Amino acid sequence: MEIQKLLISELQHEVVLTEEFLKRIPADKMDWRPHKKSMSIKQLANHLAEIPSWITATMEMDEMDMAGYKSPDFETVGEILEVLQNNTSEAEAALKKTDAEYEKNWKMIIDGKAVMDMPKFSVLRMMVLNQLPHHRAQLGVYFRLLDIPVPATYGPSADER
Repeated sequence: MEIQKLLISELQHEVVLTEEFLKRIPADKMDWRPHKKSMSIKQLANHLAEIPSWITATMEMDEMDMAGYKSPDFETVGEILEVLQNNTSEAEAALKKTDAEYEKNWKMIIDGKAVMDMPKFSVLRMMVLNQLPHHRAQLGVYFRLLDIPVPATYGPSADER
């Protein structure tokens, strides 16, 4: 099977799960955070919506200089869901490459130094796609602390049995 088919299928599955989490965010809790060092719900939701754009960046560029990077800051769940869908559509298109494209190296540059330098396939698997379940799980902890039912992901949650 081609790499693109595996990754597109995984992305689509993870985005459906992520949408279920984002849809449960109450508008009045967007600025809530469990600790002063933690991201707010809004920051976490924006980051989840942003992640597919990193797929596009990985596949369309050979390196990314993080100078000037700014996190997205959309205000409403509706806006964040729209960004997630747009970024996912662009990511799916960017993934439609030959297997050879996934073997090319990709670098992340910070302050003039390469902090990541590995094949695009490795970047996608280890650093990008794994971000979706990681940050979705964080959001699940926030939900638990706020007594918001946690959606099922890879099986039922305690709230959906």
